[in-house]
Amino acid sequence: VYLVVFHLSFFMFVWSYWKTIFTSPASPTKEFCLSKADKEQYEKEERPESQQEILRRAAKDLPIYTTTASRAIRYCDRCQLIKPDRCHHCSACDICVLKMDHHCPWVNNCVGFSNYKFFLLFLMYSLLYCLFVAATVLQYFIKFWTNELPDTHAKFHVLFLFFVAAMFFISILSLFSYHCWLVGKNRSTIETFRAPTFRNGPDKNGFSLGCSKNLREVFGDEKKYWLIPIFTSLGDGCNFPTRLVIMDPEQLTVSSQNEPAKSSGASQPFPARPLSESQNRLLTTDCQWVESGPEEENVKSGSQHHFISHLPV
Repeated sequence: VYLVVFHLSFFMFVWSYWKTIFTSPASPTKEFCLSKADKEQYEKEERPESQQEILRRAAKDLPIYTTTASRAIRYCDRCQLIKPDRCHHCSACDICVLKMDHHCPWVNNCVGFSNYKFFLLFLMYSLLYCLFVAATVLQYFIKFWTNELPDTHAKFHVLFLFFVAAMFFISILSLFSYHCWLVGKNRSTIETFRAPTFRNGPDKNGFSLGCSKNLREVFGDEKKYWLIPIFTSLGDGCNFPTRLVIMDPEQLTVSSQNEPAKSSGASQPFPARPLSESQNRLLTTDCQWVESGPEEENVKSGSQHHFISHLPV
């Protein structure tokens, strides 16, 4: 049994580590790139206001809901494209990475949408492997301190192996626990330190759909594939379901009259098109919206007016 567990954990550890290293970071699709005419016009313009107007025009049909802290369209001058939600430019890889979490020096690769599941499995199987090594060496470690181990040079190897396995176990445990917390909250490491800015301002829980759906977004719908290092994450990395509330035209009119400062116009950088159910399976017909308070009413998905709202966690 010990040999089966050892070989299985070691094999899954190597497989997940390999996938984490050699999976190329996912980049935005061509629809987020400016057209040749818009790009030339953007480069000619010197005023930031005019440049933002060009970006707003180009982004009106794109499924983006976040902006910079100054309410500007998120644009990468290096890659010359409009950044999708949760996308960031990696200076080490010199590309824009979809749902970038961080650039990991231990795997010499960006951890993002394309390999985040592999990275989590790599941490988990590394943790199990270190635990298995420490547990099997523990009896010899105890014999070393009680002088029951034969007086050979091998006893120092036992001591070294136990300490290395224990130290790696403790360090990986802290990192794995932190990323498990991030998955449950549906946040990236970058979003933990800098909350994404939505229409109503910064919201660190703007992409959180509840713990169950957050897990499915990373690991997929089929639980039998969760522990296998194959790509099963939902979505395409460019579109992410947010805590959307659909309102009918009458509710939207009343809301806009009560809050004139939030009315749409030239200063509104957000596109009107929300995520459809076909773009992400997390938005299902039976549980499409997160639970809201008693005063909030969810209406049918046939409505054409949408806005982003802060719902109770």
